[in-house]
Amino acid sequence: MKHLWQRLSKRERGLVLVTAAIVVIALIRYLLILPFYQRWEWVKNQLEVQPQLLEKNMRFISQQENLAAALDAAQKEIKLRESKLLAGNTASVSASDLQETVQALAAKEGAQVITTRVLNPEPAGSFSKIAIQMELGGQVDQIANFIRTLDSSPKLLVVEEMNVRSLFRPVSVPQPQPVAQTAVQNLRVSVTVAGFIRNPSRGPDKGEPKPAPQAEDAGMES
Repeated sequence: MKHLWQRLSKRERGLVLVTAAIVVIALIRYLLILPFYQRWEWVKNQLEVQPQLLEKNMRFISQQENLAAALDAAQKEIKLRESKLLAGNTASVSASDLQETVQALAAKEGAQVITTRVLNPEPAGSFSKIAIQMELGGQVDQIANFIRTLDSSPKLLVVEEMNVRSLFRPVSVPQPQPVAQTAVQNLRVSVTVAGFIRNPSRGPDKGEPKPAPQAEDAGMES
């Protein structure tokens, strides 16, 4: 190596020294200066972000009591709502519970249940909606009181659709003779009432819930 260096001219030796200096400077830049600069930039960004994170955490801590109170209120509301769900683990059993509940309310107000039809269940998030379509007959106050009692029912019931048809006839039209001991009905109402059940958990041995029956007659029109 020494012999090779001595054979080089002054100009060649200068070029070699300049090249070696450039290589050394490049190595210092990429191995020492650049990593240090990148680390310095990261620290600078962290110093800018950390106060924002600290402020966000402080806001969260200050709202912890409010969040805990809201969570407790939500859990109580869920328990209250669950107590108003329809009974039964399947759609058919829950539909029967809904029928019994609504028919009892109608009978309490003196309205006559003519027909009842169970509709297909519909998904509603983690719940399923069970609905029945009923045809009722009665007087205006009986039907109005029945609709009002649905809101105060121990079950969570929703009136989705209601169609009212008047049975009133002008004086000139012959009036049918009412059956003895039967109140005159002047309204015929088709109403769809829905309740809710929690979707059943399905294990490996559990299949799809049985579909609800499509139709069921609660009585015959007289």
